[in-house]
Amino acid sequence: VFCFSDPRTDPWPLVYSPLPVTLVFTSYLFMVALGPSFMRQRQRLELRALLLTYNLAMVALSSYMFYEFLVTSVLANYSYLCQPVDYSRSELGMRMARVCWWFFISKIIELLDTVFLILRKKQEQVTFLHVYHHGSMLFNWWSGVKYVPGGQAFFVGMLNSFVHILMYGYYALASLGPRMRQHLWWKRYLTILQLCQFVAIAAHSSYNLFTECPFPDGFNTTVFLYILSLLALFLRFYYQTYVRGKR
Repeated sequence: VFCFSDPRTDPWPLVYSPLPVTLVFTSYLFMVALGPSFMRQRQRLELRALLLTYNLAMVALSSYMFYEFLVTSVLANYSYLCQPVDYSRSELGMRMARVCWWFFISKIIELLDTVFLILRKKQEQVTFLHVYHHGSMLFNWWSGVKYVPGGQAFFVGMLNSFVHILMYGYYALASLGPRMRQHLWWKRYLTILQLCQFVAIAAHSSYNLFTECPFPDGFNTTVFLYILSLLALFLRFYYQTYVRGKR
């Protein structure tokens, strides 16, 4: 399964070849490297209306994807322990493949997070964690949509979409300005939710490494190792921000 692309999704936009996603990734790295120099002699941009619109749009997209992942998995009677990919062209199989594609597209759209930080001269927030997370998700989900659009992968997309509903909701409120600061006391708990998400995904992907399941072990292993890297980086962020920062 790993060696052959899914004939259903292979011709879809940005999936047919690794070149488009590689160009997007390369452009992203150039922007991260050169953006601060471009803004050095320029006034920082507020972008308040644009940020509010963008974040609300991401809440809507995340809500749509969460709904599609959840409803399709329920209708198709997906297993949370072992779910092979439905490679048929059945209505539910295609519906799951489509929402996986939209999830991949959302990872491209989310690169705008970094663009906005650079334009607002918040370079201190463009950390290794930020760039690593945004950049690596492109290739993770490109390969997911190309080879295994569905199956075990649905759990990652569904959980991440739910977290992003709350995350972009937080960003939307924050974009309203300092007057909202008193209502954003729950940022710490949002980070805890992200950490819980990583633990759940690690448990979900590692389970099949010790059981017989017709879903490629290569993908479960990759997801497991990748999630461990994110867990380590987010734990470091949590410690630096909420533990050492408070002291």
